Amino acid sequence: MKAISITEPNKAELIDIAEPSAPASGEVRLRVRQVGYCGSDLTSFRGLNPMVSYPRIPGHEIGATIDARGADVPTKWSVGQNVLVSPYTSCGKCAACKAGRVNTCRINQTMGVQRDGALTEYINVPHEKLFTSATLSLEEMALVEPLTVGFHAVARGEVTESDTVVVFGCGAIGLGVIAGASARKARVVAVDIDDEKLALAKRCGATDTINSMSDSLHERLQAMTEGEGPTVMIEAVGLPATFKVCVEEVCFAGRVVYIGYAKAPVDYETKYFVMKELDIRGSRNAMPDDFKAVIAHLESGAFPTDAVITRTVPISEAPAALAAWNDNPGAITKIHVTL
Repeated sequence: MKAISITEPNKAELIDIAEPSAPASGEVRLRVRQVGYCGSDLTSFRGLNPMVSYPRIPGHEIGATIDARGADVPTKWSVGQNVLVSPYTSCGKCAACKAGRVNTCRINQTMGVQRDGALTEYINVPHEKLFTSATLSLEEMALVEPLTVGFHAVARGEVTESDTVVVFGCGAIGLGVIAGASARKARVVAVDIDDEKLALAKRCGATDTINSMSDSLHERLQAMTEGEGPTVMIEAVGLPATFKVCVEEVCFAGRVVYIGYAKAPVDYETKYFVMKELDIRGSRNAMPDDFKAVIAHLESGAFPTDAVITRTVPISEAPAALAAWNDNPGAITKIHVTL
């Protein structure tokens, strides 16, 4: 069967691999139909993902159809049913798992990162990792997982309708944050340096936008919040400058949530941590409740799926599409591959 493999940095190929064996007890075999490229796939292609070894089959944003069932799979999962997949693992034994935060399991292995992913024709997965919807298309199902990352960050920030939430970055993850905060009826301020991305952020639920290259971020945020500062800042860019701005601009007793990894050490003015008594939180992957929330949001029709998916290509063109994204990342929000 066909698969995409990142064989080494800056090289992706269409390859042939063996089909998976019959699903084991508790597993289903999926006919993969649609896969979204993630930013982590691009990082792996560039050779900058420290969690990836080569060769690696990428892909964990999945829309698929159940092709076969192993023994002991509940009857709610049936052959021919369209599903999506949570691509994470959890050991059940580490401190995070014992605390109920299985999304950040110490030895998590995400599909397409620490282990081979779904950019191939068939995969076997445990039935516990499946979600479905009676109304979502396969295209929409493949959008669920990347949006859950943003929804989880919103949950980490304990966002409510009384909050003003600032979101740095309007890429795919940032748009998920914007949609998640909007779903909770917060005031959502999208910040980016690209006016086209800011326009898309509006369609995803942002109530306000700021182009930080052409406008004063501090003055705008002060004006919006009567001099107090936003209650929640969520960083989805991964730059030292935006990491710092979050603690500088958030209000006293505010919450800061980091999704991105800063690309270099961050030189903080730590007095803000104490003076403001800030809650500073990391956000990693997603929980089952985040998947359910995103599915409900997409089912409502509130998310502009067509506008967020920049390109859809067949698997034969997937290596070239990944290389093109690498060459011009600003032009792409999301690439989908059909199989």
